[in-house]
Amino acid sequence: MVIAIDGPAGAGKSTVARAVARELGFTYLDTGAMYRAVALAAQPGSDAAEVARTIEIEVGDRVLIDGADVTDQIRAPEISERASKVAADQGVRDALVAKQQALMALGDWVAEGRDVATVVAPDAAVKVFLTADPEERARRRVAQRGGDADEVRRQQDERDRRDATGGARSVHEPAPDATPLDTTGLSLDEVVAQIVMLAAESIVARGEKHGRFSPGRRKPNP
Repeated sequence: MVIAIDGPAGAGKSTVARAVARELGFTYLDTGAMYRAVALAAQPGSDAAEVARTIEIEVGDRVLIDGADVTDQIRAPEISERASKVAADQGVRDALVAKQQALMALGDWVAEGRDVATVVAPDAAVKVFLTADPEERARRRVAQRGGDADEVRRQQDERDRRDATGGARSVHEPAPDATPLDTTGLSLDEVVAQIVMLAAESIVARGEKHGRFSPGRRKPNP
């Protein structure tokens, strides 16, 4: 089973997806970390698409590039900026989407990113599009990573603009069958509870049995 969580930067995707995965006993996949990894590994003037095809990226609690731990490096502000630009390269996207689809071919996943439900996992059982007020999104980024609030908001607005005009990266448009969820003012537990319920409803609707958890229960089965 795949739960796909999309939305713009600062909407709470990573925090929510990790919590949902933990609640259900699923595996968490941060697709954005893979783009950050490519941005870190691609030297100026290099072919980013070739880098994306050839490097080995491991994602989980830690992020590894060819076995080296780069978890902290990929979160640097300059890498965030480069990742947004790298992600506009269709060759990079093709390479990473293929890697992501191979990862999710087996098992149960909560995958988050900016077009997971539309491109990476269009057949996901549950699709959620997280949103939040722009001020709230900027405030969360500052709380998580520090920095000047005005500058963070400026960078966020610029990234939104770039993503909204990025060709295939229709990150501000939810999948037609996605459930929109505005996280402004909601606690993490409240957001997680809504997504867990959507997962339970999906299983019931498809008449399936699922070994990880029982519909209507918040906790995974032992």
